[in-house]
Amino acid sequence: MKSIRFSSFLFVGVLAVFFATTAMACTPLGVGAKASVDGSVMVSHTCDGWYDHRIKIVPGGEHKPGEMVEIYNILCYDTRPDRPLKKVGEIPQAEKTYTYFHIGYPFMNDQQLMMGEFTWSGRDELGSPEGLFYIENLEDLGLARAATAREAITVMGELAEKYGYADGGETLVIGDKKELWVFEVCGPGLWNRESGRPGAHWAAQRVPDDEVFVGANRARIGAMNFEDKENFMYSTDITKLPEQMGWWKPGTPFHFADIFNPEPYGYPYYQARREWRALNLVAPSQKFDVLGEYEHYPFSVKPDKKLRVKDIMDIYSDHLEGTDYDLTKDAASEPFGNPNRWPTPVSVRPEDRKGMDWERPIAMFRCSYSFVSQSRDWLPNPIGGVLWFGQDAPDTTVYVPIYCGVTELPKPWTTGKRAEFDRDSAWWAFNLVNNWANLRWDAMYKVIREKKAEFENEFFSMQSEVEENALARYKEDPAKAVAYLTKYTNDNLNKVEKGWWNFAFHLIGKFYDGGIISEEGKMTSPGYPAGYLKKVGFGDLTIRDLELKKVQETKK
Repeated sequence: MKSIRFSSFLFVGVLAVFFATTAMACTPLGVGAKASVDGSVMVSHTCDGWYDHRIKIVPGGEHKPGEMVEIYNILCYDTRPDRPLKKVGEIPQAEKTYTYFHIGYPFMNDQQLMMGEFTWSGRDELGSPEGLFYIENLEDLGLARAATAREAITVMGELAEKYGYADGGETLVIGDKKELWVFEVCGPGLWNRESGRPGAHWAAQRVPDDEVFVGANRARIGAMNFEDKENFMYSTDITKLPEQMGWWKPGTPFHFADIFNPEPYGYPYYQARREWRALNLVAPSQKFDVLGEYEHYPFSVKPDKKLRVKDIMDIYSDHLEGTDYDLTKDAASEPFGNPNRWPTPVSVRPEDRKGMDWERPIAMFRCSYSFVSQSRDWLPNPIGGVLWFGQDAPDTTVYVPIYCGVTELPKPWTTGKRAEFDRDSAWWAFNLVNNWANLRWDAMYKVIREKKAEFENEFFSMQSEVEENALARYKEDPAKAVAYLTKYTNDNLNKVEKGWWNFAFHLIGKFYDGGIISEEGKMTSPGYPAGYLKKVGFGDLTIRDLELKKVQETKK
């Protein structure tokens, strides 16, 4: 998920060190229509790091000749005072655009088109300081100009080739009402618009309808079939530079990931651990082995059972529980089973472990937002497209349904500071709960999960009724359905925002100073686990001094 500006090859050269110390990353999944319980195409994303959490609805419409679209870098950092936006150019506006939802990494439009994102950096040699676009620019333009996944891939690919791609390697999981695709893009190398060469390398592969895709910060498209136009799309002259550079020989498989992302960043299992875990959660019968950074899992797999939205949400709450890597059971989790591990710069790591890091779970405290979307071809667009959105960490958030046809959203979800505590921002309510839980994870996490489920279970139980009511209104007048779903969405967002602030302050009043306040107002102190007390030498000095005293008295 880290957007990188390739301003020079010197900068690119230190990329591996940069990622080793500050890497922030995502874990998107995609579910084909025949792999989901209800026939939805599902896309999901965890936006792990300090990225713009504010949802902005960008209206579509008809545009006059001569209108231009301003391009800014780097949009995903728009809440960071130390990363001001920079206008880098303009391109002609399309004749017609769709309404879409902008956020750190734009994720939905009113045609039920959905996108999730992750970064994989790629080869140093592909950096292109002359390129115009970052991945979030392409997402904005793709969502504004396309109604299907194939159209979006075509739009983004053509624009990247024409105007140049400036960032490191990126992957998008793209779903529409029928199909699920994976789109991967990286730079062209030294390039400018006058060169006559395409300004990006990109490829896309369709996920089979009955399968599930998972990716985690390394390119995932393998051997490409250039003859299979139904399931593969790709950039102009995609083989030319790899052949010239000796990365690929004609007559051998053109393995996109091996060619363009041969050395994934991070410690050896930074990507693989999450892929392994997610694949084993959706298809446990296949018993996937733990692989390292240079080995590849299947592009997609058939799940053991068809998946629900809640199943993906549960995967996003995973801390490797029940495995050898369980972050709630190792020494660093003590004494209260806390799975969170703060970033640890290389400079403070043991000398013989500079290239190591904490185990990387799917659920991350530093997440800005996450979502699970549904696109459904049997329902009109304003009703069929719904994105279940959660602010901050996925394990302690509440996922609220946002329908793709809504015309407005409440202010606490569309604004908000991040460099200082902002009581007017919904994001801070969720961040406060997640941070407070670190004081006593074993006690608070259970309470948080129960409260989270109260809201989400209500939304799930109401979904069919709400959509039936919306459909009835749609048949009368589509505008009535849009108004109804806008009100429903806003009511839920307001209820959750207010409810989670109240819940945050409830936790502060219930859990403090190592104690827990009962409903009767009595404080109990559960203390520490006995095993932990023994491990840290609880009472050792007292025992030592008592024994010393006994020896001294014996000598008298």
